[in-house]
Amino acid sequence: MNMKNGTIPTICREVVVIGGGPAGLAAAIAAREAGCGDVLLIERDRILGGILNQCIHDGFGLHTFGEALSGPEYADRYISKFRDLQIEAMEETIVLSLSRDRVIEVSTRGTFQRIEAGAVILAMGCRERTRGAISIPGSRPSGVYTAGAAQNFMNLENIMVGKKACILGSGDIGLIMARRMTLEGATVEAVFEILPYSSGLPRNIQQCLNDYGIPLHLNTTVTGIVGTGRLEGIRVAQVGQDKAPIPETERFVPCDTLLLSVGLIPENELTREAGVDMDAVTGGAVVDDSFMTNVPGIFACGNVLHVHDLVDWVSVEAGEAGKYAACYVQNGSCALPCLIPVKPGDGVRYTLPRKVSGERDFVISLRVAAPWRDRSIVVRSGQREVARRKHMRLHPAEMIRIDLRKESVTGCSSLEVVVE
Repeated sequence: MNMKNGTIPTICREVVVIGGGPAGLAAAIAAREAGCGDVLLIERDRILGGILNQCIHDGFGLHTFGEALSGPEYADRYISKFRDLQIEAMEETIVLSLSRDRVIEVSTRGTFQRIEAGAVILAMGCRERTRGAISIPGSRPSGVYTAGAAQNFMNLENIMVGKKACILGSGDIGLIMARRMTLEGATVEAVFEILPYSSGLPRNIQQCLNDYGIPLHLNTTVTGIVGTGRLEGIRVAQVGQDKAPIPETERFVPCDTLLLSVGLIPENELTREAGVDMDAVTGGAVVDDSFMTNVPGIFACGNVLHVHDLVDWVSVEAGEAGKYAACYVQNGSCALPCLIPVKPGDGVRYTLPRKVSGERDFVISLRVAAPWRDRSIVVRSGQREVARRKHMRLHPAEMIRIDLRKESVTGCSSLEVVVE
């Protein structure tokens, strides 16, 4: 260990970003461009870019760059800018702890170090729910993967995970992997979704399932896994309104591979350790309109804050967090009194941020609770209508952003967002 007399070496840094994916890269770049000369990014992998490195399909960057890029191409744009700005990165480094007073303990290839940060930006991303998280009964054969793990094997390791697959859950990664496996010569029997609607983006339903003749069975779930050494098949059944399987509808589907695409969980162990208030719906931190948590100097952005549908919005949001973190270390605070709470109302699952100052322009990000057509998203303060946005189609898989000027909330004591 890199220690003398049992003391861990300690250094001081102005802005420390935890996570080297799209959020961390954008936050670090924004902090440097906002005038902070001392920015450090910590990444546990050996390379920067995060999950984008295994996302070889295109569709990234349409909002940010005006063109469709693959995941590695999108990441490279930010990595190149990161390098051009000569921002320091500590790769292959694990963050062991984060305290409320912004003290970070890290391990880099067997050496230990303590970092005292002026501001910390949390950008650790999210992870997939596993079989254990949804408690599928049955044996434990090989051939059961999360969709992201299968994507990693195929796109980064050149390992084919199976020849006859089923997918549980219609999240975007699962849909993309249905197409990926088909293009590699596998047969995808079906995608099963417990909800009455897809949990992935409509464009992915069309491009990844419909275009390849892969059926999507809604209101259906996996009730059992069959096989010993290798997966032999799964039992599936339709579900009722209570999401419980209907026994008489159960059937056996032969397959050698099952991919799980059943949701993402923000990586917030460090966030909780630092004493940050958490949102029970998003699984991320509660933040204000500067992306600062209730703990002064600790900011959160990207999928560790709430799971996004497009990486472009991750980068935009992280850029704001980086700018405000730089302001915090330069001025002692970026905070304006945030006394206006923002809450979800009828038809809205969550809103972010949870409180705003009303003294600067801001964006409300939200997701609706169910699919609708020809509805409006309305922002209200009591009986006063602050904003109204008409939508031809609303879907829980799509994150909605509403830009608001500070003048529009002058005199408001609270804000509520509803579907009408």
